[in-house]
Parts: sequence; structure tokens; C-alpha cells
Amino acid sequence: MTFRYAVALTGGIATGKSTVSRLFAQDGFDIIDADRVAHQMLDRYANKVADIFGSHLVSNGKINRKELAKIVFADNEKREMLEEILHPPIKEEIETIAYGFDTEFKPYIVDIPLFFEGGNYDISKVVVVYTPEHIQLQRLMQRDGLNQEEAQSRIKAQLPIEHKKSLATHLIDNSSSIDDLIKEYQKTRDNIIGEF
Repeated sequence: MTFRYAVALTGGIATGKSTVSRLFAQDGFDIIDADRVAHQMLDRYANKVADIFGSHLVSNGKINRKELAKIVFADNEKREMLEEILHPPIKEEIETIAYGFDTEFKPYIVDIPLFFEGGNYDISKVVVVYTPEHIQLQRLMQRDGLNQEEAQSRIKAQLPIEHKKSLATHLIDNSSSIDDLIKEYQKTRDNIIGEF
């Protein structure tokens, strides 16, 4: 069964999910990074994306992701069109990698920012990295150099973080310091290991 030993890792944009993913990797967990797979598929399907969104987005066979993000975060219909192109091959690649990890009979992490939004993966254990939306907004503006309107449009493109929090089987609160985040992570990591 695919995803038998999988633990989904998700959260909202700028909640600290990437930091938690790195902590899991440092502790020897295998990681499937859905964003990395998505970037590979974006380049693989660059011509198809260019046909819809414009050839100006492609340079040396690679999509300018920053420019594409501006387009799709400003228009839900265009975002859905992009998802129709990319989601099936992304899912297929993630399932292929997961099938290999399941043969090792130990927990591994599937880092999927839009786990709940997509609803495409049959994974029962879900770690949500949480921070309140006002902190999320501040961190996103600072991290990506966005103005408030741009940052809010990216946050609104995802399920509200409070809703994700309510769906978690494991919660890591990242609303305080890095030291507190590490403690939260360690507690969650130990619980996950104990469950397998």
C-alpha cells in the first residue's frame, strides 16, 4: 500500500514548514519535497505552460517561477489551469518515490504545502506547522519582500491556517522562538516514531 509509512508535513505559507522539514532530514528521515517535484514538472511541461501563460515566461527551457506566481496568485482561474497541467504528473512522481520508501518499513515525510487543498494523497498522519495569520503575514512580507496586499493574496490562496490546525493529527506551534520550535518538533518527532 502506497503511503503506508508516510507522514504528511504541511502548514501555511511562511509558517516555518521548510525549517521543520530540514529538522526531520537532519534526524535521518527520508523526505519527499512536493515543491521540488513541482519545480521539476514545471520545467518538464514548460512549453505547455508557455502556450497558456505566454512564452515570455520561458528562458533556456525554464519557467520564470516568480513571474508565473504573480499571474496565478492574482487570478484563481489561471491558478486552476496551471494545477490541471501540473498536479497529475506531480502526484504520479510522488507516489513512485513513496512506493520505494514504503519498502524500507520506517516513517518518512511527504512535505506538501497544499496537502489539504489538493486532497489528493491518502495519508492519515498529518503534521501541521502552525503560526497565527498575523505573524504569518509579517513573516511572508519580510521573507519575500512583498507588500501587504501581495502577501495577503498568497495567504488567501490557501485554506486558513486555523482550519488546517483543526485537521492536524500532530501540531507544531511556531509562533514563538526557534528554540521553542525545536522543542515542539522534537516532541512531535518522538510521537511519530512511537506510532510506527
